Amino acid sequence: MKNNVLNKRNFAEDASKLPNSVWVKTAPSVIETHSLEEDISTEVVIIGAGYTGLSAALHLAPDISPVVIEANEVGYGASGRNNGLVIPTLSKADPEEIIRIFGQEKGEQTIALIRDSASLVFNLIRKHNMEKAGEQTGWIQPAHSPGRMKLIEKRVTEWTKRGLKADLLDRKQLEGLVGSSAWFGGWIAHDGGTIHPMAYVRGMAKAVVNLGARIFTNSPALSLTRDDNGWLIRTKNGSVKANRVILATNAYTDDLWPKLRRTIIPVKTWQMATKPLSDNIRKAILPGRHGLSDTRGDLEFARYDWDGRLVSGASLIFDINSEKRLRAHVGKRLQKNFPQLGQVEWEFIWSGFLSMTTDYLPRLHVLAPGVFTWLGCNGRGVALSTAMGSVLADLVRGQPIKDAPLPVTDLKTVPAHGLVTQFARTNLLQRRRNDKKEFN
Repeated sequence: MKNNVLNKRNFAEDASKLPNSVWVKTAPSVIETHSLEEDISTEVVIIGAGYTGLSAALHLAPDISPVVIEANEVGYGASGRNNGLVIPTLSKADPEEIIRIFGQEKGEQTIALIRDSASLVFNLIRKHNMEKAGEQTGWIQPAHSPGRMKLIEKRVTEWTKRGLKADLLDRKQLEGLVGSSAWFGGWIAHDGGTIHPMAYVRGMAKAVVNLGARIFTNSPALSLTRDDNGWLIRTKNGSVKANRVILATNAYTDDLWPKLRRTIIPVKTWQMATKPLSDNIRKAILPGRHGLSDTRGDLEFARYDWDGRLVSGASLIFDINSEKRLRAHVGKRLQKNFPQLGQVEWEFIWSGFLSMTTDYLPRLHVLAPGVFTWLGCNGRGVALSTAMGSVLADLVRGQPIKDAPLPVTDLKTVPAHGLVTQFARTNLLQRRRNDKKEFN
């Protein structure tokens, strides 16, 4: 078998520089890395220096010291651009539906992986002393309608039955925790919280290198070929020979492996940060510094950074006058939920891509003997990507495929992928319509 496809980037803002985000501005310094300028050999090569790739490297080291190659900088993709909410659930399916889809045994394994994913993030932060990388204050999901509150009641019952530390919140309890009467109640997952996305990914990179792994940045993989001696990844000025390969590129997946890019839908999202808020406002809004995202498909979310900026964001159907429209739209939305804010002053606006699957479920693939990947964060990328890094590490170590906590499936491309991707953001209209419909 031979795969030799030139790397083709598919994202308009792909460049050699990081976004002008609050995470880049306030992150601790990154470890020094260099591009790959030689031909090297290793047991395992990981393509992508984001949460998945670096988590896999952490779970392999120190007994296996992988080589990580990154097309741009550490955390350049979704890992350095997201909102930093650490959530121990999937975005759609709850435990009973997961079991219905995956079967009892595999479903329970998947549920356990997801349930423990947020704690894994914070355990890694503590274990490797990552500077100001996260706060395990809990994640709150408010219900935006009475029907969604019924859905949350069912959700809490199913998750607590499987060991998730969570509590249902009535409207008064929710208002006390978040400082708003805009929702109808909700729930809190105590193992969740927030991270500083760039501090976390840079902290992972530092820990990986300290354990003996090597990271090469600004070294996009141009081809991946196989011969009798293993796999060869070529970059512009070097190559890596390896026995096993992890592809850890998710939303920023290109054409390195045939058809892989066409199994997911990359969706552009925007994140924003206000100027630092006063102490009085911070005591009134999310005083416990919880992470918050509600039940809407057109998601409304909020959390603080370390300096008291409120971080939120939104999706847009079209990019015309995007920053001006976002300032007005998200500002109005925050004022609706938190009247205490007054006039919202924005300091940072940036964007990135997340990977979606058609059924909102993650995909785990063995692409060929010794080549492993997963795709489809579906808005749960921080905790899920970290957990899936450990899953990929186990497979690389030789775990039988049947024992993986997620079903291993064949590639299934999205029909009319080009059109679906081009018009993916128009799905926002349908999500807004669904948000207005009541659940019985």
